[in-house]
Amino acid sequence: MFDVVVVGSVNYDLTVLTDHHPRPGETVLGTGHSTGAGGKGANQAVAAARFGARVAMLGRVGDDDIGLSLVEGLRTEGIDVTGVAVEPGTRSGLAVITLDREGENTIVVSPGANAMLTVSDVLAGARLRETRLVLTQLEIPLETVMAAARETAGVFCLNAAPARALPSELLNQVEILLVNRTELATLTGVMADTIDGIGSTARLIHGPTIVVTLGAEGALIVDSDGMSHVEAPLVDPLDTTGAGDAFCGVLAAALAEGMTLGEAARLAVTAGALATTRAGAMTAMPRRDEIEALVTRD
Repeated sequence: MFDVVVVGSVNYDLTVLTDHHPRPGETVLGTGHSTGAGGKGANQAVAAARFGARVAMLGRVGDDDIGLSLVEGLRTEGIDVTGVAVEPGTRSGLAVITLDREGENTIVVSPGANAMLTVSDVLAGARLRETRLVLTQLEIPLETVMAAARETAGVFCLNAAPARALPSELLNQVEILLVNRTELATLTGVMADTIDGIGSTARLIHGPTIVVTLGAEGALIVDSDGMSHVEAPLVDPLDTTGAGDAFCGVLAAALAEGMTLGEAARLAVTAGALATTRAGAMTAMPRRDEIEALVTRD
């Protein structure tokens, strides 16, 4: 039995460093670039595995050299990759990331083989019925996400990213909804700036417990009992690309271990903060001892 099964994207990341993000029609010179493994699903799976969870990945890659290396990278993290299929004649997913001097990023994702992850893939085998927690995102087809929700016997967590409207049929099956401010605004039509305003906006979504990530301000938990703010430790950010995925993966692993949502969120915001102090996405995912050391220090 797995602790966490991640149903999601596996990408190849191309990151370009620049002094500022280009405006429409503007060309700017980069100050360097790098490549590496990524994808929200794969990043979150690695974050959960590095925290100590038994993790399985369900996804698709292309039959290119990149796809094979992405799968091997997940395997070396101790993740079960028997559910990662190779799509013939298709390129692996690609994320193009622009990172400015303040560590803020913009990202364009070309799904590639991720768009080929089907309902049949979700229904094959019994992984989702035999795991404590299922975590998915929106870099794969929506109908596949909905099938994963229906198939899950344990806790179903949805990181609603990239931002898009969601049908009530899916939201009614989500136990824990993970969003940032922008994603919350997309779901509700309301952009809130203050903690109280974000909490009130989150209550417009009926059904799941909602966890809103707030960057350097930590996270906000909104459920039927009220609202709880979890502060993040102070760090000097270098690259924010992997922060949200570190948060989601560690939160999932901690919940699967039996922690309360509050306990899990405290570890998750610390993981997200640590991830911002390192370059890259998957490479920035922290390990459990690093997270616990920073939590203890604060």
